[in-house]
Amino acid sequence: MKIAILDDYDDTLRTLDCFTKLSGHDVEVWNDHVQGVEALAERLRETEALVLIRERTEIRAPLLRRLPKLRLISQRSVYPHIDVDACTELGVVVSSSMHPGTPSYAAAELTWALVLAAMRRLPRQVAALKAGTWQVGVGHTLRGKTLGVYGYGRIGGVVAGYGDAFGMNVWVWGRSSSRERARSDGRTVAPSKEAFFSECDVISLHLRLVDATRGIVTAGDLARMKPTALLVNTSRAPLIEPGALVAALKSGRPGMAAVDVYEEEPVLDPRHPLLAMENVVCTPHIGYVTRDEFEVQFSDVFDQIVAYAAGTPINVVNPSVLRRDSAHR
Repeated sequence: MKIAILDDYDDTLRTLDCFTKLSGHDVEVWNDHVQGVEALAERLRETEALVLIRERTEIRAPLLRRLPKLRLISQRSVYPHIDVDACTELGVVVSSSMHPGTPSYAAAELTWALVLAAMRRLPRQVAALKAGTWQVGVGHTLRGKTLGVYGYGRIGGVVAGYGDAFGMNVWVWGRSSSRERARSDGRTVAPSKEAFFSECDVISLHLRLVDATRGIVTAGDLARMKPTALLVNTSRAPLIEPGALVAALKSGRPGMAAVDVYEEEPVLDPRHPLLAMENVVCTPHIGYVTRDEFEVQFSDVFDQIVAYAAGTPINVVNPSVLRRDSAHR
């Protein structure tokens, strides 16, 4: 099969052990990011199987209609960036392993790295030392402070455990199912959303982005946070009301933020408002970007291609396309 891999920024996938699963196929890897329909249609005009790296590129109907040879989209995790209905209409199978219950330790570890970096002002200290200055500012200790985990799922639960290890008081908030899971694990659930935002010293977001969670963190929520508090977002930027985080940081509540996700990605403009703030630690959406995590994720993604090529597709999210193809045979 003619396979295209999009958005492999650092040309990592061909160096993975699992890449050998694609032996015998014609694979083309793209290391830059484009989103325009014309550019993608030209790039993918011969593609039969398309590999997506999470949600880096949107695949919508106008593009799909320009790709008559496309038969499979293979990826891992959620797929809000794919027009599944259009794929079904056009006979394109979408395979995505949802890995239920499997924690993403890479994302949880980055979350904790950001907590430590922000609370101890590490980027500023490192930059000052490189510039010939010895010690600038004073950081904060985590022990004894309150960690708020918003969303107690497969990542939030791991982050809560890290809070335990650092001697923090861990509070949980989220939808009713999330709060119930936390209670069953013996966790402290905040008495209210208002108390959660006003009393926690560190709040970390671990929610999936769906219609019900878009903008779930409002400007009012942020305004309740302490001027010494830290907000961490390694999940999705649109969980926060548009523009609210920058405005809140400028007003001093919360006093700090650490973010790995942005409303538009990739961020290539160094003038982005969050990058200009000394009280913000920014990373380029690398929560899941480790070699170990990539081996796990893309082993699944490549298995899906192998299964499709063998005539036995797996992890199909639009199974009606298979029934339709079978009826046409």
